[in-house]
Amino acid sequence: MILDTTYLLPLARINIDTDLLRVIADRKVSWKLEEVTVSMISIFELQAKATKLMVPAEFVVDAVKAIFGAFNVEPFHRPEIIKVAYKVKKLIPDYVDCVIVATAVVLKEGLATEDSQILSNRELVEEEYGISISSYKELVRE
Repeated sequence: MILDTTYLLPLARINIDTDLLRVIADRKVSWKLEEVTVSMISIFELQAKATKLMVPAEFVVDAVKAIFGAFNVEPFHRPEIIKVAYKVKKLIPDYVDCVIVATAVVLKEGLATEDSQILSNRELVEEEYGISISSYKELVRE
């Protein structure tokens, strides 16, 4: 499963309502933390969001260490990812999001996201690329 950046925010002590990492740790989904992959671009995006929210640098450093220690981190500069990201750009205006979707496509993995642009284009992306896209509420067994 590829996680969108939103789900990494709690690692930098940024509170969100959709703490998917907690749900995974609590085994309320059918996959494990070690099965999670994140795009390296999400690490950059996490840093940018944390800086904007004035999160202390130490929290972000700890988050980055946790990400590299716990998850598979996929480079965003792979030629296949770049090519797919350019194609996805027709549907999703934010290039960082395109890279995250492209990572799921290239790795043939599902994508967990809260991003409204990705979710609103879900059917087209799923049909074109054969991946599943889900939100927190669709993944979590309450």
